Amino acid sequence: MAHALLDEAGRSDSFPGLPRPREHVLIAIAPDSRRFREWTGASAPDWGAAIAIPDEHRIVMQGSGAGSGAGDPRSVLRHELAHLALHEQLGALPPRWFDEGYAGYSAGEWSRDEVLSANLGLVLHGIPASLDSLEDGFHGGASRASGAYALAYRAVSDMAALDPQRGLSLFFDYWKQSGSMDVAMRKAFGITQSGFEADWRARTMRRYGALAVLANLSLLFALLAFLLLPLLWVRRRRDARRMTALRAIEAESERVSHTTALDALLSAALTASPPAPAPSAGDGSTRTDQSR
Repeated sequence: MAHALLDEAGRSDSFPGLPRPREHVLIAIAPDSRRFREWTGASAPDWGAAIAIPDEHRIVMQGSGAGSGAGDPRSVLRHELAHLALHEQLGALPPRWFDEGYAGYSAGEWSRDEVLSANLGLVLHGIPASLDSLEDGFHGGASRASGAYALAYRAVSDMAALDPQRGLSLFFDYWKQSGSMDVAMRKAFGITQSGFEADWRARTMRRYGALAVLANLSLLFALLAFLLLPLLWVRRRRDARRMTALRAIEAESERVSHTTALDALLSAALTASPPAPAPSAGDGSTRTDQSR
């Protein structure tokens, strides 16, 4: 794995807008999660796949035993190398959002857009008012951090698109000279930092807001179906039991009605046809005499 990663890094050893890095870097590939935690320290997030330590020119990443959540190790390594390349050129000037956004942009992490397309927080809370407010998101849980990384990636991508010919190279030169992002943006792109953030916020909401609504409506419908189906099943069983009981009551009522009607008919027949009187003895002797 180490040889494969070094070959990949050697084939792509420069980063957008920056000169080719010259500093030596130590890449430590942890054989298991326990060793990864030991090498990265307690400050690293539990969900992290790798970590770059610019002051030590060192990268620690998970090895072949990592789960699928760790991502493609080639992309992960390039992401971390981009952190070091940016730090080599600009030191501590870049804020966290730009540092993470640039690393994602350099590594071609297009899947970040998919995160924004289905981000419920984007719909409920909207885009942050400023890019600096993304800082808290990087320290949250995996889901919240994923949204912050995606928004930072989108911001750097939009910034690079402001100059299709030179990308970020002129911006980096002005930033290093002045030490101010706002000054660098004015000179390189003709826009203030606050103006860029306002445009980025509006573009991102237009681009992903409707997609996020649709994605989460689908999720909502699926959740409602999951919750309602058991209720419908219970209701059908209750209705079936009620129908069975009604049929039993109806059958009993018909049986009682038939019995009552039969009793009434028998009683009426007995009342309408009284029994004939039996013949007397005198009448019988007279008929006998006459017959003689």
